[in-house]
Amino acid sequence: MGRLFVISAPSGAGKTTLIKKVLYRFEDLYYSVSHTTRAPRQNEQEGCDYFFISTDEFERKIAQNHWLEWAKVHDNYYGTSKSVIKSSLEKGQSLLLDIDVQGAKKIMALDLDMVSIFIMPPSFEILRQRLENRGTDAEEVIARRLENAKWEIAQKDLYQYLIVNDNLDQAAQVLCSILKKEMA
Repeated sequence: MGRLFVISAPSGAGKTTLIKKVLYRFEDLYYSVSHTTRAPRQNEQEGCDYFFISTDEFERKIAQNHWLEWAKVHDNYYGTSKSVIKSSLEKGQSLLLDIDVQGAKKIMALDLDMVSIFIMPPSFEILRQRLENRGTDAEEVIARRLENAKWEIAQKDLYQYLIVNDNLDQAAQVLCSILKKEMA
């Protein structure tokens, strides 16, 4: 049976960058691609970063109990396919899920054998700078993401591990150590 790794962070903490930096180091760890109703960002690819679907299709899948977890974040739906996770774990594949705190809390409530990791920004001001430097969101979207970040950071104690992403290389080393330990 594979292991399930759930990684969460506030938007702009560098979670996706960190995951991409370490994932290739583990040939027996697979990235679980989530579904979303938001528009793709520059350089995001269908089936690699997300499966981009319509709101109607997402809501239809909610009604069909398709999702292991799902949440509406920043006015968009995000979800993880129940059947994909179950199938992969049964094959012995370990999976890494990049999901928001709402989704992580839903998975934690299922009492699955999982490892939870929270990625923290070094400070709230640096988080703000990272979101602004992306250049992808309007001011009101950034303000909403920062407001959500306060709540998300307050949930960090629910997680087994906490990594402060103030230096990408150091944070990657810590994440690799956790993954190696938990997969052993």
